[in-house]
Amino acid sequence: MNGSLPIVFDSNSLIALNVILALMMFAVSLNLTPADFRRVATIPRAPLAGLAAQFILLPAATCLATWLLRIDPELALGMILVASCPGGSFSNIMTWLGRGNVAVSVTMTGISSLAATIMTPVNFAFYGWANPYTRAYLTQIDVPAGQLLLLVLLVLAVPLILGMLTGRRHPKLAARSEKPMRVISLLIFLGFVAIAFSNNLDLFLDRFHSFFWLVVGHNLLALGVGYGLARLLFLSVPDRRAVTMEVGIQNSALGLVILFTFFPDAGAMMLITAFWGVWHLVSGVVLSQIWAYQTND
Repeated sequence: MNGSLPIVFDSNSLIALNVILALMMFAVSLNLTPADFRRVATIPRAPLAGLAAQFILLPAATCLATWLLRIDPELALGMILVASCPGGSFSNIMTWLGRGNVAVSVTMTGISSLAATIMTPVNFAFYGWANPYTRAYLTQIDVPAGQLLLLVLLVLAVPLILGMLTGRRHPKLAARSEKPMRVISLLIFLGFVAIAFSNNLDLFLDRFHSFFWLVVGHNLLALGVGYGLARLLFLSVPDRRAVTMEVGIQNSALGLVILFTFFPDAGAMMLITAFWGVWHLVSGVVLSQIWAYQTND
């Protein structure tokens, strides 16, 4: 890809980033219980709507948009990768700030993280192939499906299960440690985002005008897909807010782990994913504060 710059990360840095993501998932799942998953079976409409928007509508809409707009293949693949990731852990916090249904948000985060062990590699490979402009580039970078599946399993599913077991066994410890772990994980993750930008500074400055608006527009698309489906299904206001945040706050940390591990030379993909990690926090906070002062939306 023209304009790509290599990002040099040693093995220790890659391990650290994997550990950070695992810790974030561990923190999210500390207060998650089997009852949250059983709630899907008894009141499934909101969580299922969120999962459908997350893993079906958003990746398909992203692929279609990048195809119709003929977006640069590497930038388009970065967007498809982000769209293929599960909901981010900070969607739970944004939902709480916006007076949404936190139980629904946490349930969707847990289930989507488990589902992502299969759906993230599958969606990335399928929609990267479905767009004729990214198909050739996708074959050049040679997606290692088996290794990608194993990585997602280790950094999402395993810590999520361990977090649930820890929270069940030590509920007081879980309650005390959840917030500090979220804050620490966020700060360290933002440090890795800063490294991604600094190692691609020339590319960042050269393409800022293009990828900035792509990320902003893509994030609006994600929020719109979540809200639109929730509204179409006549979900309650708190449930609509939870679904919207879950789809609009993506686990871009997982995207960075995948890129740093398997595609370290994909500089434009890295910038899309890294900037998502910053922008969705900005849009999430703004939207949550608007909702916090509304009785309905």
